[in-house]
Amino acid sequence: MKMRVYLTYNADNIRKPLIWQLGHDFELVTNIRTADVKEHMGLVALELEGKGEVIDAGIRWLESEGVHVEPIEQNVVEG
Repeated sequence: MKMRVYLTYNADNIRKPLIWQLGHDFELVTNIRTADVKEHMGLVALELEGKGEVIDAGIRWLESEGVHVEPIEQNVVEG
């Protein structure tokens, strides 16, 4: 399954390698589609590929790290 989401980072988590950790710890393929990262905030359009329940767990983890996660409209690319 593939899903696209927007990640919004704040000053507290902008420098953490969260996308790398997400792919490593949750066995997800991550693909950055676009990003606008500044010193105090960041917006990333990210494509996630993996099992649906693993994607859900990864999103919950990102949110626990303080990242705002919002699905992109028509986010299921393939199932």
